[in-house]
Amino acid sequence: MAVQEVLSLHATVYGRVQGVFFRQFVAERACRLGLIGYVRNLPDGASVEVVAEGPRASLEALLEHLRRGPPLARVDKVKATWALSSGTYRAFSVQ
Repeated sequence: MAVQEVLSLHATVYGRVQGVFFRQFVAERACRLGLIGYVRNLPDGASVEVVAEGPRASLEALLEHLRRGPPLARVDKVKATWALSSGTYRAFSVQ
């Protein structure tokens, strides 16, 4: 059985993503997917940062959720970068 590589996804989501339950939406999906990391609003008032670590398939699924967002949100753009896991996180949190 092959060992799954643990990766890190760093995404910035732009649009109407603050004040529309976006962070809670992300946290719920990340937890369901078994991911660790965090989600937080950025100071510009129009973007959210997501850092998540776990298996690539789960991260890809989270990325699809980020592109859609919850019903009240409007996602204009998602900028994503990939790296190896940092091993820093123990759970997924809303900051």
